[in-house]
Amino acid sequence: MTPNEQLAVVVPAYREGARIHDNLLLLLTELDKLDRSYEVIVVSDGSPDQTVAEVQRVASTRVKVLEYSANAGKGYALRSGFEASSGDPVVFIDADMELHPSSIKIFLEIMRDTGSDVVVGSKRHPDSRVLYPAFRRAQSLAYQMLVRLLFTLNVKDTQTGLKLFRREVLEQTVPLLVVKRFAFDLELLAVAHHLGFTKIEEAPINLTYRFESTTNPASVYRVLYDTLAIFYRLRILRYYDRQRARLEGGKVAKPTSDANLE
Repeated sequence: MTPNEQLAVVVPAYREGARIHDNLLLLLTELDKLDRSYEVIVVSDGSPDQTVAEVQRVASTRVKVLEYSANAGKGYALRSGFEASSGDPVVFIDADMELHPSSIKIFLEIMRDTGSDVVVGSKRHPDSRVLYPAFRRAQSLAYQMLVRLLFTLNVKDTQTGLKLFRREVLEQTVPLLVVKRFAFDLELLAVAHHLGFTKIEEAPINLTYRFESTTNPASVYRVLYDTLAIFYRLRILRYYDRQRARLEGGKVAKPTSDANLE
């Protein structure tokens, strides 16, 4: 990775009209400090408010907005944004900017220095600065214990909404994915690891939790359901292997990463 390569930044957004203009200005300020070319793809995931209009108020030719009428989930938005981008590597960051975009610089440095395939933000990194309610901490810890039990991922936090990928990882992984909403992050990391992209590094984040954000029993149930479904597709059905073979005409090629396929 060299400073001359364009960085792609994908921002999924739902009902962010009240704050997305200022949040994007913050994001652009941090990206300008990188001294490299970049593109920002904002995806309005069926937002019924002024999200699109507020994005369009941002006076930057580097920002593009995608929109569709029905809310399809964060995973679908991330996939749509990635497919509309061209940069390499690719950043995913949530539109609420609870995760401060200044961390992107650190993520890029980690990828450069380690040669990693993926860099994920982690609330449990010793250098992270996290303002987070105790109940949400307990929820997150319990979920990550389940993830470590079911999958071979050596990652302490799969759900934080700031991640950096080499483009090849997404090109090979995203077409295989099923989840469009709550467990997209886990499916993406688990399938990427299964395909041989095992160089996954965790990075510190600066998180300011917005207390209007909530998790309800229905969403918790859906996350657990999707998590078990990912395990079933990966380990029992071998769905992702069969889907990859189908997409490649029956011949599965190894990724250019030097890690072996499982």
